Amino acid sequence: MNTWPAIARFLALRRNTSLLLGALVLALTGERLWLGFAPKYLESLGAGILVIGLFDALQTLLGALYAYPGGWLTDRYGQRRSLLFFNALSLAGYILVLLWQHWLALVFGAFLFLAWSALSLPATFTVVATSLEAGRHTMGVGVQSMVRRVPMMLGPLMGGWLVNHFGWAQGVRWALLGCILLGLLTAAFQWFMVETRGSSAETKTAPAAARPATFVEVVKSFSPALRELLVSDILIRFCERIPYAFVILWAMNHVSLNAQQFSYLVAIEMITAMLCYVPVAHLADKYGRRPFVLLTFVFFTLFPVTLLWANSFFWLAAAFVVRGLKEFGEPARKALIIAQATPELRARTFGAYYLIRDCVVTSGSFLGAWLWSVSPSANFIGAAMCGALGTLWFRGFGFRRPQNH
Repeated sequence: MNTWPAIARFLALRRNTSLLLGALVLALTGERLWLGFAPKYLESLGAGILVIGLFDALQTLLGALYAYPGGWLTDRYGQRRSLLFFNALSLAGYILVLLWQHWLALVFGAFLFLAWSALSLPATFTVVATSLEAGRHTMGVGVQSMVRRVPMMLGPLMGGWLVNHFGWAQGVRWALLGCILLGLLTAAFQWFMVETRGSSAETKTAPAAARPATFVEVVKSFSPALRELLVSDILIRFCERIPYAFVILWAMNHVSLNAQQFSYLVAIEMITAMLCYVPVAHLADKYGRRPFVLLTFVFFTLFPVTLLWANSFFWLAAAFVVRGLKEFGEPARKALIIAQATPELRARTFGAYYLIRDCVVTSGSFLGAWLWSVSPSANFIGAAMCGALGTLWFRGFGFRRPQNH
């Protein structure tokens, strides 16, 4: 009789966290129905390599630019109203891409349909930080990350089926219709959230005058440990971003996979990641987070290396297992950010961290496009070099200070 309440307590499933998880599943399933196929869809609409690189750069840049306003809105207006507003922006973007089938629609629409995902990150971190004690933050983030991977797996499978059966133009159109429907259901989940103003007593202990209000002051509040993590994270994200938009082109153009087969690779990646989250989160909370963050940086570095020899579905599947393992220590990395953030500035700290990181890493998309124009091998080797630098930086500087839960 008491099993389910015990599980809910263990996973920190309160009213708002449960509704937020439901909203995440619906919104991300809609997004992943088609967004992973966007580079190939752009190519089918006549876009060149530079346009594909631009679209990939926009995903990173807009995610960064929306992150801090997302944190500010969450701190000021609460999760419910902020999430509803950004969901409305996303729906407008999907409608634009649905009605105007041109590569320019994806470029302009990105300013709208990427809005909700960017806002949800600071909001999700804030929910974890205020729902759990410090020693369980990694588990809280791990559960959220695991739930996020469900739509990341299901969306491409369904989207790949639509593209295979209806072709690129009509298949993506059906995927966008499904995305809009799921976006409306997401709004229903958000509507029933209870508005909160930062439930924790921590917020009350800090007088308003003592809270930095500007972006610069929030950045100045970063601890030395958070700054060291940020530098290594930037290098690692260059490793991820340089080949990101071109992995699907490698799989479909060089290995001759179809959309359905590529969706199987994504499913392999997501299953691998999901199997890691809870056990690794438990171990990281118990024994310390930094070794697990270091391991995840190693897997980031290995993925582009494995692509160099991935000339068949089997070897691509092995590469995507490595890609899934790069999530090995991601909850631990996010928990490190939570641990280093000033309590009353959490959402803005998360937003500022991601704004700085992703604004810098945006150039990685253009660098990736240039390296790809040289050769796929140049792209993959350049990415691996950035990953190695980030891993060495974190090992050299990230372990100098006492571990902090």
